[in-house]
This record gives sequence, structure tokens and C-alpha cells, in this order.
Amino acid sequence: MRHTSARASRVLVPLSAIGSLLLLSTPIFAQADSSGGNPPPAQTGAPVDSSGDTDETWNLHGQTTFTEQYHPGFSSAFRGVNSLDPGSRGDETVDVTLFAGLRLWSGGEAYADPELDQGFGLSDTVGVAAFPSGEGYKVGSVPPYFRLQRLFFRQTFDLGGETQKIDSDANQLAGERTADNVIVTMGKISAVDIFDTNTYAHDPRADFMNWAIIDSGAYDYAADSWGYSYGVAAEWTQNWWTLRVGLFDLSKVPNEKYLETNFSQFELVSEAEERHKLFGRDGKLKLLAFVNRGRMGDYNDAIALGELTHAVPDTALVRNYASRPGVALNFEQAATDNLGVFARAGLNDGSKEAYEFTEINRSLAVGLSLKGADWLRPDDTIGFAEEVAGISHAARNYLAAGGLGILIGDGQLPHYGLENVVETYYSAKVASWFTTTFDYQFIANPAYNRDRGPVSVFGVRLHGQF
Repeated sequence: MRHTSARASRVLVPLSAIGSLLLLSTPIFAQADSSGGNPPPAQTGAPVDSSGDTDETWNLHGQTTFTEQYHPGFSSAFRGVNSLDPGSRGDETVDVTLFAGLRLWSGGEAYADPELDQGFGLSDTVGVAAFPSGEGYKVGSVPPYFRLQRLFFRQTFDLGGETQKIDSDANQLAGERTADNVIVTMGKISAVDIFDTNTYAHDPRADFMNWAIIDSGAYDYAADSWGYSYGVAAEWTQNWWTLRVGLFDLSKVPNEKYLETNFSQFELVSEAEERHKLFGRDGKLKLLAFVNRGRMGDYNDAIALGELTHAVPDTALVRNYASRPGVALNFEQAATDNLGVFARAGLNDGSKEAYEFTEINRSLAVGLSLKGADWLRPDDTIGFAEEVAGISHAARNYLAAGGLGILIGDGQLPHYGLENVVETYYSAKVASWFTTTFDYQFIANPAYNRDRGPVSVFGVRLHGQF
């Protein structure tokens, strides 16, 4: 089953109540500070040395996020199993997460992130390749459920250079490290915790929400249905550059809940990052390359079998052990003290089915992020981005013959078009621990289908943290 969900009811009372309680109780743990909006350090067992520097032994942070997305009815000449519902529709998600960290020895840290989740992405997270909510998992549920989303170990090796202060944060203990270092992370994490990060577009709880804007749409990163995997990553930082390499388990079956645990199916990913100054402003450029090795179906093989058996093509019937490579370019640049710009571009092998993320074989996203200092709201943010994506000829033919992908499949595709998304948001910091965001997305040719849409998606996000 590609998407597991319960459709009996959309009432989100239990976890919504938990989330509301956490939002209301957050000031008890995190009183507003004078830092201009960042939450203060969590309560810890950290000793303070005579110089006033804090080296945390442990910390505990938390967050809750509520999102509501709604789209009015739109034009639809036909629909299929994986189509976005053309009727007027709204869906919501709620999650509550604790981030617990413990220092084991010098440079050695362990973290655990237990989480409660509830709710649904629009149409059970199908119908758009660049799906409009990063808070919408591929698994929807009416009753709240518990998962340990992350459980990992991190070791930092100092190699010299300037001493840097590390602030207390979620999955980060306060302390110090040298500018030149090697960091090794292993356990259950998300590959995009480490790879393809971007200052202005990467966090669906804080900035943009669309999948192909917060991450490269063509980066088919290893993940279960919630976006996490077992793996190991190493990062080597020297002066103006960082090199990263990672190995992660793929799902046992493409786009499923259960992960391999022995790396018999795996993703190998590497990333080179350079840091620079342009007109005195900080910027970064990253080049990422990955290859997925696992049992995956070739689109042309699925079409040929369908024609032979007079059936709808299905990649699940023609899976063989194979490779699926791809690359992504990621750029960010501060333009002023308050304005930042970013861009992502990606390309992958379009001859085979997407394994984990979504049906995007090539993508381009550009955008900007503007802080509100000019209107005396320095902790507010306005974001604007546009993303365009396409798929291969083989993928088009597969969908046209009625095949289903991870997120898309309208039953036919007589008129292909590039899928285009425009997203804008305004995030208002109401208190040091609480933000409210209003989001709007315009989606043209959802699922690459010019016979459906366009779709307007309106969103509200409430986020509290300590």
C-alpha cells in the first residue's frame, strides 16, 4: 500500500489538545528573553565555568506545529487513484516533538527525538509532485501515534583554527568547537538534516512549506514514509569548504514504511560546499551527488509488460536490482542585512521509478527571504519562491498508460506540462517562543497534467518551541 491512512474521521481533537496545551505552557519553560526573538537555552544540567561559558551536559527542547491547508474546487476533466481531490477541501496536521541531548564524553553526544503525530496532507499526500506541505507525511492518521523519529550519536573531532561558540538548540548541546573539524553522525536521522540544507528554505516549521522548495525536488533521498533513515555521515570542514559523505538505508520496498537495516539496499551521497563573500556578504554554493542502489522498476519494462498482458503498467512487477543516480546544486547568498536569495537545481535518472521522495526528474527553484526590520518587525519574515519541475519521456508514457507513482497518477496524461509552483508566506513572531505563518501556493499543471488545475492552496501554521 503506497499511502497508509485512516479515513473514518478528520477530527483532530486529541493531539490538537496536546499541541494547544504545549503552546500555552511553553512560557513556563521559556520566558521571553532580550535577544530579539530567539528562545532562551533550555533547562539543563550544564556547569558554568569561571569565564561564564556554558558546556552543557544535557538539554531538553520541544516544539509543536499545527498546519491547516485548504484549496477551493478547481477544474478537473478526469481523476485517478493518486489525483488531488478537485473539490473544495481542507486538511490539517499536528506534531509534538521533544529533543533530548546528552554529552557522553568530550566531543561525543547522543540525541533522541520522540514525537506524536496526527493528521493528513491534502488528499492523503497525493496529487502534486511538488507537494505543498513538508509537515504532511505519507502516513495519515486520525488517532495520534508515537514514533521515535531520531536516535543518533554525534562525534566531533577538533582539528584547529578559531574557537567557535555553539548555542543550545534542538539536537545541539551548547559548547565550543574549532573552525576546522570532522563531525561523524550515525543512527536514525534524516539525510536532509545534513545534506541539501539551505538557510532560507529548508524548514517546513519555520520557512517555506513546499517539498520541492525546502529540498531539491530531484534529490530522491533515502527515507521511510516519515522522511527518516538509518545511516552514517561524515563532514570534514576546513577554512572555506566542507566535504560530506553519507550512507543510508533505503526502504525495503520503494516508498514504504519499513527500512532495510543491513544496507542491502542503500543510498550513497556526497556533497561539496564552498563558503564565500560576495560584496562583503556571506554565501554558500553546494554540489550534491547521490546514487540509490536497490530493487526498482524500469518505466519502459513496466509499459512493455502492461502491453503484453493487456494490463495497467506497474513498476512493482518489474523490479530488479539497479542504480539510480542524480545531482543537485544549492546556492544561498545574503544580499543585505535582511534580504537573502537562494536557488536549487537538480537532475536524476528518469528511466526508473522514484524510490523514496517524489516523481521529479529535473527541478529548478529560486526565491528570496526578507526580514521585517524595515517595518519595525525584525523577527518577522516574508518569503517568495517559484519552482518548476519536469519528468522524463519514460515517466510520461508510464503515467499516460495509467501507471501510479509515489504521489501522482491521474489514470491518464494526454496533455503533459511542466508542474509549476509559486509560494509566498509571512511569518510573524508573536512571542519569543511562538510564530504564526500565513502561506499561499499557486500550483499550475498539478501532476504534470494540463487538464487539471490550476490549484490555489491557502495555509496557516502555528509553531511553538522551547
